[in-house]
Amino acid sequence: PTECFLNQPEEKQESTVKAKRRKKKKISDVLQKSAPKPGVPADLQNLLAQHFGENRSVIEIEELQLSDSCFLPANDLTHSFSSYLKEICPKWAKLRRNHKEKKSVVMLVLCSSALRSLELIKSITAFKGDCRVLKLFAKHIKIKEQINMLEKGVFHIGIGTPGRVKALVEQDALCLNSTKYMILDWNWRDQKLRRMVDIPEV
Repeated sequence: PTECFLNQPEEKQESTVKAKRRKKKKISDVLQKSAPKPGVPADLQNLLAQHFGENRSVIEIEELQLSDSCFLPANDLTHSFSSYLKEICPKWAKLRRNHKEKKSVVMLVLCSSALRSLELIKSITAFKGDCRVLKLFAKHIKIKEQINMLEKGVFHIGIGTPGRVKALVEQDALCLNSTKYMILDWNWRDQKLRRMVDIPEV
């Protein structure tokens, strides 16, 4: 009888612990309740200030600040990717015709993964016309291949991941002087529900 008596309170304790664990909010629950918000310049400005604030001097931080005039309107989440690009870049046909430089792109799109890059490449067909799109990610594509392609051909749009784009820029394989637009795939979340800016490496 004493053993039974001792077991009962232990079971109660276990059940209360389980109940407490269930109450813990998951990010998926939070996301389901909150609607996705269009990005605003302050999102990126604050992120840069947080990231560089500890390591840089006041003057260096001032140099890194982007004014609101650097930003185009964000996708208000009613647009598809192609219709959004048409809205922010109405003179795309002219820009595309005038672009003759190798080792550069007119539009650079950054997203968090290779799979997401492929999704965006498929969804851009209505916008791109006959321009050439370059895949700028590491999955199944060696960096030497991308360097050769950039040196030999003229590409208008580059879609890829921050890591590979950074590597190409550091090796002088990708020049950003003729880049007019940089698009950040801000709201999309991966399987772990992380946005691109939530990934520490990025």
